[in-house]
Formats: sequence, C-alpha cells, structure tokens
Amino acid sequence: MGTPRIRFMIGGAQKCGTTALAECLRAHPRVRLPVGKEAHVFDAPDYDDAALPEAIDARFAAHFAEPWQDSLVYGDATPISLFLETAIQRAARYNPALRWIILLRDPAARAISQHAMERARGTESLPLLRALLAERGRLRRARGDLGWNSSLRNHSYRARGEYAAQLQRLLQHFPREQVLLLRSVDLAQDAAATLREVYAHLGLAEPLRMPEALRHFEGSYGHHALGHAMLRWWSWQQRRKLRHALGIDLRT
Repeated sequence: MGTPRIRFMIGGAQKCGTTALAECLRAHPRVRLPVGKEAHVFDAPDYDDAALPEAIDARFAAHFAEPWQDSLVYGDATPISLFLETAIQRAARYNPALRWIILLRDPAARAISQHAMERARGTESLPLLRALLAERGRLRRARGDLGWNSSLRNHSYRARGEYAAQLQRLLQHFPREQVLLLRSVDLAQDAAATLREVYAHLGLAEPLRMPEALRHFEGSYGHHALGHAMLRWWSWQQRRKLRHALGIDLRT
C-alpha cells in the first residue's frame, strides 16, 4: 500500500480567504491543487467509507490536470471539511499524517458573506434575519444529509462560525502539530508572512519569488440592522469560546 497522494487540506472555514490562500499556494512550483480548487471528495454524497486509499486517490486524480508525480506536494482546498465531522473522520482514515490549514474570520462577517453568496447563487430566498431565525430548524431537518442541495451546505450561517467546537473535533482526529490555524486578517494584511508559515507547515522551501497578495473579502452586502445586531452578539460569544478553548483571538 503506497503513501496517500493528498498531503494537506485547506479545510476551512468557508468565506475566510481559502480561495486567496489556494491561489497563492498554487504559485509554488512544487504544490498542486485541484483544477477547480475544491475536490469535494471526503464530503461527497456517494463516498464509499470502505474505500482503500488507492481508490480515494483515484477519485482525487480526476481533479488534477496531470498525472501524479512523486516530487510534487498535492493538496485539496474544500472549506466544508472543517464543518463536517464525517469529512474529518474520512480524511483521518485516508491519511492520518494529513496536514490541515485552517483560516478563521470574524464569525459575523463570515455569516453575512455566506448569506450574500447563497442569495447570489439562488439557494437562499430569505433575507438575512429570517434566514438566521430559520437556520436551526433547517439544519435539524438536514441532519446527516450530505446532498449537494442540503441545508448543511447552503444555510449553515451561524453553525459554520462555531469554530471552537469544530476545531476541538478536528483535534480529536489529528494531532495539534498537524493543524495550522491562521487568521484571515493576517493573510489580508501580510500575505508573505502568512505564506511563510504555510510553507514551513508543509515542509516546503520558500519560492524564489513570493506570490503577490490577492484582493479578497470584498463586496457590498447591504445593511440588515436586526440581522447584524443578532450576529454581533453571537459573534462575541463565539470569539470568546475560541479564545478560552484554544487561545485564538480573532480581534484585529
């Protein structure tokens, strides 16, 4: 049995700068990521939990533009992976040595950004406040549903911002030294320093030319006074939990 091909996962959180980070990493001469950034292998509805690593590698191979090369470092950037414990468990069975890169953003800003994205996609018909109030019931009805149109994927605005609980689950399956926790604000303000942390985490030499910082976290989401007020209070609670549980401060 050979070594699993996928060696790292940009596992979340959604709307926290994972696309910008993936594009910067893609510029490294030894790094390869899926053509569409997100392979969605471990969260696929038709995933075979009895599959051997070779079969999982075959699923991943379809997402890369060229055949496997032993000299390259392959990764995936599927942000929902942190949110779904099922995906974490599958990843752990596939490659216990998998290294994780997690980006975290203020939970309120993240939720607002996701809601705007789902509205633009046509998967959300409710305005922000009503979507937040409907979220708990939607997710309860979607429990265990990994379908592509599941509310777990499309309507998990606050749930995905409960970082402390998600990271604690991740650390039950992977040792702390295999998980790199980053703040989105640091990637935005000093991409080069953040990338150096990522290179070191992956055992990669710094490239001769660092990639240019990308523009991200931009967009106009409108103003929803009551929804924003609800999220500000909830976000303070989530940031407090994260600080107490793991010593991570999301304040700028």
